[in-house]
Amino acid sequence: MADHGFSFSQLNDPQRDAVKTLGGPLLILAGAGTGKTRTVTARIANMVREGIAPEKVLAVTFTNKAASEMRERIEGMVAGGKGADMTVCTFHSLCVRVLRQSIDRLGYKPKFAIYTASEQTGLVRRLINKYAGKDENLEPGLAISLISQAKNKGIPVSDDADSLVSEVYRAYEEEKRLLNAVDFDDLLVLAEKVLREHKDVREYWSERFSHVTVDEFQDTNKLQMDVLQQIVAHPYNICVVGDDDQSIYGWRGAEIANILNFERFFPNPKVVKLEENYRSTTPILHTANSSIKHNANRREKKLWSRMLGDDKIRLIAMPGDFEEAEFIADEIFEIAAVQKRPYEDFAVLFRTNAQSRSVEQSMRERKIPYRVIGGQSFFDRREVKDVLAYLSVMVHAEDDINLLRIINSPARGISKTTIDLAISDSREARCTVWEMMQESMFTDQLGSRARNAVETFIALVKQYSEEFQAVGVKYADVAERFLEEIGFEDFLERQCKNTEEFDKRREGIHSLIEDLRRHQKEPKKRKHGLRGFLDDMALNGDRDDDDITKQKGVCLITLHAAKGLEFPDVYLVGLEQGILPHKRSLVEGTLDEERRLFYVGVTRAMKRLTMSFCSTRKKWNELHACEPSVFLAETDKKYIEEVTLEQVHGVPLGDSDSEDEFANMLAMLEGIEGVDDD
Repeated sequence: MADHGFSFSQLNDPQRDAVKTLGGPLLILAGAGTGKTRTVTARIANMVREGIAPEKVLAVTFTNKAASEMRERIEGMVAGGKGADMTVCTFHSLCVRVLRQSIDRLGYKPKFAIYTASEQTGLVRRLINKYAGKDENLEPGLAISLISQAKNKGIPVSDDADSLVSEVYRAYEEEKRLLNAVDFDDLLVLAEKVLREHKDVREYWSERFSHVTVDEFQDTNKLQMDVLQQIVAHPYNICVVGDDDQSIYGWRGAEIANILNFERFFPNPKVVKLEENYRSTTPILHTANSSIKHNANRREKKLWSRMLGDDKIRLIAMPGDFEEAEFIADEIFEIAAVQKRPYEDFAVLFRTNAQSRSVEQSMRERKIPYRVIGGQSFFDRREVKDVLAYLSVMVHAEDDINLLRIINSPARGISKTTIDLAISDSREARCTVWEMMQESMFTDQLGSRARNAVETFIALVKQYSEEFQAVGVKYADVAERFLEEIGFEDFLERQCKNTEEFDKRREGIHSLIEDLRRHQKEPKKRKHGLRGFLDDMALNGDRDDDDITKQKGVCLITLHAAKGLEFPDVYLVGLEQGILPHKRSLVEGTLDEERRLFYVGVTRAMKRLTMSFCSTRKKWNELHACEPSVFLAETDKKYIEEVTLEQVHGVPLGDSDSEDEFANMLAMLEGIEGVDDD
């Protein structure tokens, strides 16, 4: 049979074994840098070669970025455009498909709204203000986190049913139900519920997808596993790909048990281990292996590489975090200049965001370009949220949060008094603000100017709602015309302090309209219309604007955010007790997960790895003494060169004090309590 974009000869033996195994449950244990993506995409392409219908193939990933990359690679491998017929999406996107078809079985209307993180925060903040007593205080972020945990794990939000958070949770669920809205967690909860409770729905999806692949399986939570078990029917043609040694998201609900006990969910799976690493040198992999083996509860695997590598790993004892940052910036500046290497080759990895400050300062002083994960998301920009709110109201006017956001923006004569009256009347009548604004019992209370303003607004929304939802409509053109009619750019300009800010905000709007145009050009997406576009936007938190691989400069990144990335030259900083492992882990008993974080950090390095720890660190303007991380003491030193900062600089150690200080630190490193010497 002709090859379509991949050849078995390009695969190693375990990869080939995985690619050829198409029936029954398959667990691919893919260690860091072992060609996981190549294996998964080749296996999916092989399904089509072996006659499996592309439309029956489902691949699930965790981010939109991963989904679009996988989709692109599969389409490049599968001949005749058949790759486009496969479904490659995130868990949340899969659940939206299930719910758009069957949410009415759970008593919702089919046109539900999906609340974004900021809409969720707005609603929770309002409910906290409403229910909090005089001396009670609750952070919206904490409340949302507890609510999310309760839904994902199926547990009460608090041990006390009368607590503020319990009251907010009840009101939050009630309010969303009234507005026919769901949040991100609801997508999973409700999809699992409708699949479990309705046999015909379950059978439809099992029949629809005969072959399922799940990427990054170590990151799945209990609910996601429940959804998979509802969709994957006998003979269980499910392939999961992951690495329990890189399971680092336990704090947000990921269940390592899903990969460790896979046999419990899908019987008698075939297990294939990918252990040949194509990314890193032997010293790096030996060091990573020697650390992770201290985790008792794991699936045995050992990374190896054909690249022997010239460089040992450096472990540098630093006097303090200021010196640590200065050294890294100086060395990167020098190597980049002398070896003519791009700054993108270098990464500085740390456990907490706060650690990046001193490194950033040192980079700025030397005019070294750098990039940090976590600037303001495109979707959190005010003007983008305004336009998306308008579009949401056009397809779902009962969405109170978005309606109230845009009702008088730009100003159209609907005062705060009128809005407050509409809100209180709607609460009393247990209906939405949109429904209340059309009731004579409400409009009769208003003066003629306010009544005219409300009626004009209702007419505007109704007119454009019809246009946006007409069959075959070019919704990008309608959106452009609508924004022009309400004078949105003039309104935007009045809010900006200067031309530069206005240009940036206007660019954001144009970018959103372009997204609309792209959406309506794709036949598969166009058929879902504006509603489909808004679903995509709500699910698309990881837009390219935040894609670190597309930015320039040295990469400063947390260990959690670094998973999946690789760099020729890595600095792993702050390897101290209380930082890595984090002090919380000692209380919560999550030392194994911290060790996995260390393992992820080490395996990001391709050619050269420098690790460092400090004897003192500045916190709240005070110097605190530090101890080296327990992970350093348990790691095999075969390929590690232990040096002081002075030795690296080639400066002779001054007096015996310096030598004594370093000797003390090394002794501390060797003898941390509870660590075996091996």
